Amino acid sequence: MSEKKIALSTSAAPAAIGPYSQAVRVGDTLYASGQVGLDPATGQLVEGGVAEQTVRVLENIKAVLAEAGLTFAHVVKTTVFLKSMGDFAAMNAIYERYLAPEGVVPPARSTVAVAALPKDALVEIEVLARGL
Repeated sequence: MSEKKIALSTSAAPAAIGPYSQAVRVGDTLYASGQVGLDPATGQLVEGGVAEQTVRVLENIKAVLAEAGLTFAHVVKTTVFLKSMGDFAAMNAIYERYLAPEGVVPPARSTVAVAALPKDALVEIEVLARGL
């Protein structure tokens, strides 16, 4: 596989809101930009709390992974950014369904609280995935 840097993009996830790629593939590694809970059809943050936003975030990530021919099983590392650590349990319950179902090795993960996120989102998640 080529070591050339290739930008990946899909309309099934929100368009980048700045000078960055939705994801970049180098060889068999995919570096995906952080996703917030934007609806790709409207560009607006989904209504509801952190659970609803986490579902949308992970559906957006799923679309970016699919564009690369990958699934959540290929994800080796995630970074979760939360506006409030008080939302950790609700985010984690949704996260587990997507990234750590029974029988799947969950990825390594860091979770940090931040002062603010783009579009005043409650959660942002970025992933690193490997696969052919």
